[in-house]
Amino acid sequence: MTAERSTADILDAAVHVREVARSATTGATGVDTVLAALSEVMEYDHASLVRWDPLRRRHATLAGNYPDDATAYIETRLHHDPVFAVLRSPARGGLWLRDVPWQLLAASPGFQEVLSPLGIEDGVAQCLFAADGRYVGMLNVSTRRPRRAPDPARAVVTLLTETLAVAVDPRAGRPPEARGAADPATDARRPGGLSPRELQVLAELTTGRTNREIAERLHITPRTVGTHIEHILAKLDLPNRAAAAARAAAWGIEISP
Repeated sequence: MTAERSTADILDAAVHVREVARSATTGATGVDTVLAALSEVMEYDHASLVRWDPLRRRHATLAGNYPDDATAYIETRLHHDPVFAVLRSPARGGLWLRDVPWQLLAASPGFQEVLSPLGIEDGVAQCLFAADGRYVGMLNVSTRRPRRAPDPARAVVTLLTETLAVAVDPRAGRPPEARGAADPATDARRPGGLSPRELQVLAELTTGRTNREIAERLHITPRTVGTHIEHILAKLDLPNRAAAAARAAAWGIEISP
C-alpha cells in the first residue's frame, strides 16, 4: 500500500479483511491471511495477532512476523508492561505509538528493549474483546516510518476490532456440540458445570462485592447468594470465594466493579 491510497481504497481493503477473518474463524483459511489482508489497510514492517490464554496467563501468537525476541516479549511479558494497563481497558480504542506519553514509553520495557532497537516509529497496539466482554487477544502493528496525518487507517482499524476479536477467539466459530465439551475451562455455556445463576454469582465475586451487595444486584436474598457460593466452591473444588474469583478471572468471567 502507498501513502497516496484514498480513504475509499482503505475501506474496500477493510471489507476484504472482514471476509478473510470470517474464513479464518471457520478454519477455511489461516489467521496469517488476516494479517496479509490487513497490510492493505495499513502497511507495516511487523505485525502479529495473538490469543490470550487465561489458564496459562500468557499470549500465544497465531500469526506474525516480529523477530523471535519481540514475539517472546509479546507472549510472556507484554501483559506486565505499564503500557498494557492502559491498553487493557475495554473502553479505549487502539493505542498508537506516537500518542503514548514519553513518560510511559520511558517506563515501558517493551518499547525500550524491543521496539526501539527495531527502529519502530509508529504503529498501533489494540486489545481485542469478545462480545461478552472477555479479553481474547491483541493486534500489534509496527512501522519504521511515521504515518501521515490525518490517517484514515486509524478509524478503520478501530472498526475492525470486533472482526479481529472473533478471528482470535477460541470459542468463535465452534459448533454447539464442540462448545459443550467436557473441559470446564473451555465450555462457553456452562464452565465447571455451573448453572446460569451460579455463573452470575461467580462473576460478581470478581468485583469483591459482599453477599448483600450481590443480592441487591441480582434481586435475590443474601442467604441465596451464600447458598450459590457454597455450590460454586463445591463444584469447582475450591477453598474460598477468593479462589473462586481467581478461577473466574482465569476463565475470563469478569464484570466491571
